[in-house]
Amino acid sequence: MGKAKVYFTRKITPESLVSLYEKLGVSLPAKVAVKLSTGEAGNPNYLNPDLIKDLVQKVDGTIIECNTAYEGKRFHSQDHWKVAQEHGFTKIAPVDIMDEDGEISLPVTGGKHLKENFVGQNLKNYSSVLVLSHFKGHPMGGFGGALKNIAIGIASSHGKGHIHNAGVQRASIWDAPQDDFLESMAEAAKSVVDYFTPANMAYVSVANNLSVDCDCVATPEPVCMADIGAFASLNPVALDQACVDAIYQSEDPGKAHMIERMETRNAVHILEHGEAIGLASREYELICIDE
Repeated sequence: MGKAKVYFTRKITPESLVSLYEKLGVSLPAKVAVKLSTGEAGNPNYLNPDLIKDLVQKVDGTIIECNTAYEGKRFHSQDHWKVAQEHGFTKIAPVDIMDEDGEISLPVTGGKHLKENFVGQNLKNYSSVLVLSHFKGHPMGGFGGALKNIAIGIASSHGKGHIHNAGVQRASIWDAPQDDFLESMAEAAKSVVDYFTPANMAYVSVANNLSVDCDCVATPEPVCMADIGAFASLNPVALDQACVDAIYQSEDPGKAHMIERMETRNAVHILEHGEAIGLASREYELICIDE
């Protein structure tokens, strides 16, 4: 199969995101879901609707989300709707909180921990997914990118806890061994890709507002390094690997904090396990579209 193509631009503009998507050479079949994070109330780092509007509307997409597994402003649907509106997402496209009325189960094949993955029931209403991710750090995962966006992000509130618990009932959803949690995220992501088939999914990630905390944290640590750019691929594992590599290759001294966050959480293991279970390869060719 060869190395996956990962397209890159240093420009973070509405036009550059559309150009990246066009480089993928795909036409996602309708009805198209656009998976992104609406961001926790109080967190300013989520993808700006003005930045992503042209891309979302190009694919005639519906923004999809699910409720969180922890108390906050996105734990209950009525509050989540308010956040989506206040953050400007309802102004650029239809929004669907997919687990508002329930969940469905997707089978997990080849997993060590999960036999099934619980996702918002409205996922069944879509034929394809554009996974639009804000690449940044994460308190538990080390980093949050495409794989987390389709694993935790598409999981129902209950399903998020199931992934965090690595498929085992525990006193708290935060008690699973770290590598088990990372492996479970990769397994959940694989169930979604298997459900749609790789041909009906595409991925764009924006590496900006780089805090060690994710958009799910109400009061994140300050941004610690300069924006890097945007990436796109048809391979989510290679895409996340390219974003991780870009952190390491950056000349920004602030990268030390990001690297510390990733390494103390063994963050790369989600990519190792994703490759091991046949989700996709980590190998890629980086193609800069600016040149």
